[in-house]
Amino acid sequence: MLRFALLLLLCVFAARTFWKMVDSLIEGLTGRPKNGSPSPPTTRRMERDPICGTFVLPASAVSLADRRAQVYFCSTVCRDRYLAQRVQGRTA
Repeated sequence: MLRFALLLLLCVFAARTFWKMVDSLIEGLTGRPKNGSPSPPTTRRMERDPICGTFVLPASAVSLADRRAQVYFCSTVCRDRYLAQRVQGRTA
């Protein structure tokens, strides 16, 4: 009886593995994910903080208009350092 149960369990695992491989093959050939599969994440453009080099999303970053260009910062600390460097550059 135990031998039959183990054989049945092995057959179930083998059948499941086979159907997963078939589904993956079909998905790869058609280029479309199965229904209910999550879609791949969309890419977003990121900007680099000129002070610390951190990449930030423009929508959630601290920004500053500088010479007709928008500059993005990860925090107000980096923005203030940038402004201080700009002021020092003008006086030097």
